[in-house]
Amino acid sequence: MYRSHHCGELNASHIGEKVKLSGWVQRSRILSGMTFIDLRDRYGITQLAFNDGWDADLQEKARKVGREFVIAIEGEVLERESKNPNMATGEIEIKVNNLEILNAAKTPPFTIENDTDGGEELRMKYRYLDLRRNPLQASIKLRHKVAQAVRSFLNDADFLEIETPYLIKSTPEGARDFVVPSRMNQGQFYALPQSPQTFKQLLMVSGYDRYYQIVRCFRDEDLRADRQPEFTQIDCEMAFVEQEDILQQFEGLIKSLLKEVKGVDIDSVPRMTYAEAMERYGNDKPDIRFGMELKNLNDLAKDKGFVVFDQAEVVLGISVPGASGYSRKQLDALTKWVQRPQIGMQGLIYSKYNEDGTYKSSVDKFFNEEAQAEWHKAAGSEAGDLLLILAGSENKTRKAMSELRLYMGEELGLRNPDEYAPLWVLDFPLLEWDEESGRYHAMHHPFTSPKPEDIALLDTDPGKVRANAYDMVLNGNEIGGGSIRIHDRKVQSRMFEMLGFSDEEAKAQFGFLMDAFEYGAPPHGGIAFGFDRLVALLGGSETIRDFIAFPKNNAGRDLMINSPAPIDTLQLTELGIDLRPQID
Repeated sequence: MYRSHHCGELNASHIGEKVKLSGWVQRSRILSGMTFIDLRDRYGITQLAFNDGWDADLQEKARKVGREFVIAIEGEVLERESKNPNMATGEIEIKVNNLEILNAAKTPPFTIENDTDGGEELRMKYRYLDLRRNPLQASIKLRHKVAQAVRSFLNDADFLEIETPYLIKSTPEGARDFVVPSRMNQGQFYALPQSPQTFKQLLMVSGYDRYYQIVRCFRDEDLRADRQPEFTQIDCEMAFVEQEDILQQFEGLIKSLLKEVKGVDIDSVPRMTYAEAMERYGNDKPDIRFGMELKNLNDLAKDKGFVVFDQAEVVLGISVPGASGYSRKQLDALTKWVQRPQIGMQGLIYSKYNEDGTYKSSVDKFFNEEAQAEWHKAAGSEAGDLLLILAGSENKTRKAMSELRLYMGEELGLRNPDEYAPLWVLDFPLLEWDEESGRYHAMHHPFTSPKPEDIALLDTDPGKVRANAYDMVLNGNEIGGGSIRIHDRKVQSRMFEMLGFSDEEAKAQFGFLMDAFEYGAPPHGGIAFGFDRLVALLGGSETIRDFIAFPKNNAGRDLMINSPAPIDTLQLTELGIDLRPQID
């Protein structure tokens, strides 16, 4: 037996006991006639003590042990003279009677400490070492805890966990597929699933009315801090339900997770339409932890002789609380911020509602204090607030103001990672027009049902059709999305037609699903949560990499195992793939 206890377990109640511990050497210290080693495993750290007076040979052996050596010890639990209240094991130490070096270790390329000296690329190359650090271990433990809490909640709600295939058929909608060549069917390819969408719908046809899966999915797309080529979803589907049933069920899941994982009680999850979210916040995943809502100032600012406002499609403002004291330097910095290519605005107008009740703006020559007072009243300002104004085309200005709002919220500390504000966003457009292809695309996916009252608009005004769809937003991040599905073959055919599919294309891609609808498909709907992002947010971060054991970098590469990588010519031949340049 290598250990009788783990390294975070022992305390004063164990004093006098004989114990065995194993783990990694965190650090060692030599103090006159004493040597101390901090021994670490994933449960904690225990201090080991060696003394010349106890065993000089053993102490000499201990002094040859380096950082990250794997060792096993036997010893007696003693009361520690200098107690450490910051450690779970800080009341005790181990008087070591026997030390065995199980494996020596090279000096790590970065320190295995909470605050390491290793850069991101280096730590990803040696990910197995980075995973030894406490912050990473805490993230992986949190991921496990959330997964178990999800399973417990859904199991208790009579959902069945059912696996669906990883080798499926490529479809033209959505992001790019990762494809897998078939050796036995040369020239043909599987695709890795972006979602188990069609399979979970088929499970509803099969009578499994409550399904879930914590499932790996794959998308070959450009990466950001919150994206990975392979990611995990909490994938769910229910039969014989309407939208309200879905909202109630999965509002319960989020409330349960926040309570169990974070100790946060949420009474209810507010709801907002897509149109309202865009109007009030400028995006469809608003952070509602703070105010600063977008206010349309067109009626108060346009046609007053100021050309910037007069020529703009929209004039929008946000009232920043307590910021009227911003200096000219701070305001110039904000102007430069909105002029960055990522935001793309020409400039920024400001108006201060000073504590003494006066007003001061960057456009005083065009708008007197009375006019500015009307702006601030419309924006809900109070004395001491700063009104920031952007003007231009509708879509660009609204998006820019949304970004500025989030930036100011961050700057003022209003986006507290320990505060949680979930939100349902409903009634998305069913279709969005793509100028490049000259056709409509599904805003969610082709199987999303239109609102029953909007079905007639498919023939007259498709752009106004609302989807029977819903997104769950948490702290300004979309963490889940779903819809009531089309379960009628005729409506599904009409949807494919709207998306530009010919009958032959629809049959080739989705004939199996259309056929299934003819054998008794129940009304059904579902949702999928981005598990990686959800865990990261519960961990107080918006970056998902630290919550995945072995993530890829921004280029989609695994630096540790150096993949993707070329494969052997013989393998290519077996697959019927020839990568040699073709000569005309």
